[in-house]
Amino acid sequence: MARNKTEPKSDLLQGTLDLLILRTLSLGAMHGWGISQRIQQISRDVLQVNQGSLYPALARLEVAGWLEARWGVSENNRQAKFYSLTPSGQRRLAVETENWERLSAAVGRVLRLAGQEGS
Repeated sequence: MARNKTEPKSDLLQGTLDLLILRTLSLGAMHGWGISQRIQQISRDVLQVNQGSLYPALARLEVAGWLEARWGVSENNRQAKFYSLTPSGQRRLAVETENWERLSAAVGRVLRLAGQEGS
């Protein structure tokens, strides 16, 4: 189901962008624009990653040793930097996924309990 283009986009919690990038790259190497498009597509247009957030995050993850980058040619025949997960990045993805699932479950519990107390 397509979202209405006028609906507001959701802001990401701090650290969530890193997790989304790591997860997206777990599918294979990808250039920056491709990463942002994949996140937008999979989230059904709820999440849009702007360039001003994406490239600093990619640089930060590369410095941390969780990503490696190499230059290549994109599908539209342009030079692009392709990012892929390192073994350390794969381990980090597992940790961040576990943290996210724990946080999400905790927020869900609070929302359910808060709803029961208010009725």
